Amino acid sequence: MRKRIVRPHPSELGGASDQGWLDLELIATVEVTSEHPSFPIESAFGAPEGPGWRASQKGEQQIRIIFDQPVSLQRIQLRFHEPESERTQEFTLRWSSASGGSTTEIVRQQWNFSPAGSMTEIEHYVVDLEAVSRLELAIQPDLSRREAVATLASWRVG
Repeated sequence: MRKRIVRPHPSELGGASDQGWLDLELIATVEVTSEHPSFPIESAFGAPEGPGWRASQKGEQQIRIIFDQPVSLQRIQLRFHEPESERTQEFTLRWSSASGGSTTEIVRQQWNFSPAGSMTEIEHYVVDLEAVSRLELAIQPDLSRREAVATLASWRVG
């Protein structure tokens, strides 16, 4: 599935927000393996307290940010929120410096969600990546039962 969000006059709006996070709606295309109609992928790239993204089907999901022009990145923030079910999630974050080229793993992380305790995972990564053409996030929402649906509350890069 391909998805493009186009705004009028992108040169007037700029590519960075006030907090130094990139405005991905202006400078990138997002590809996602599935999305629930009430939780579209753009919800994960808006306000950090927004509804976020949710897959429409169980199992591993992938989200790709494909930049219109290569960018330099110094930080990446991911936030996951699971208030309903206990599960162990694993995600892998990768980047590529050439469109269609091989990807390099940045991090592979597991997290145990529990409604009685740890419902939110926030990851901040300081990176020094030059000429990034693509970021990829693979989410395996439940390593044991494989019954959960992947979610992403927010993803910011700068």
